[in-house]
Amino acid sequence: MQSAIIQTPVNVEERKNLDLRSGDTIRVHQRIKEGDKTRLQVFEGLVIARKHGHEAGATFTARKIVSGVGVERIFPLYSPVIEKIEIMKRSKTRRAKLYYVREKAVKELRKREKQISLKGKTRIGFDPPSSKSTEIVDGQEEKSEETSSKNET
Repeated sequence: MQSAIIQTPVNVEERKNLDLRSGDTIRVHQRIKEGDKTRLQVFEGLVIARKHGHEAGATFTARKIVSGVGVERIFPLYSPVIEKIEIMKRSKTRRAKLYYVREKAVKELRKREKQISLKGKTRIGFDPPSSKSTEIVDGQEEKSEETSSKNET
């Protein structure tokens, strides 16, 4: 049996030596074909998983947040569609798969959403409340007792 040498447009040695790990922030340049035109699309995100080592079917999963929505893409490591992969930042992680980042991001967004929605509507500090103050309780406005008692008389 004779082994065949397969030529690919991908520099396999370069991709093997890339040393891509979970926790890396990467930028993937991917060729997109639209009709008869081709363009490069960049996906920048956090690597949350790397699977199948250095074999032919190796993949990595990258995640980013776009307009408050988490977007994940699974890229084949040796895909000829990928023009280049740049490692932007490297973080030290204690796990190989960072799937917990999905829930963590949602919690942080909810927290940030609450802070933004309450900003400017609540009192900060120790000043006495004004006679026409309103308080936000569970997302609904309630008039203070001083203003409601004045309206009754």
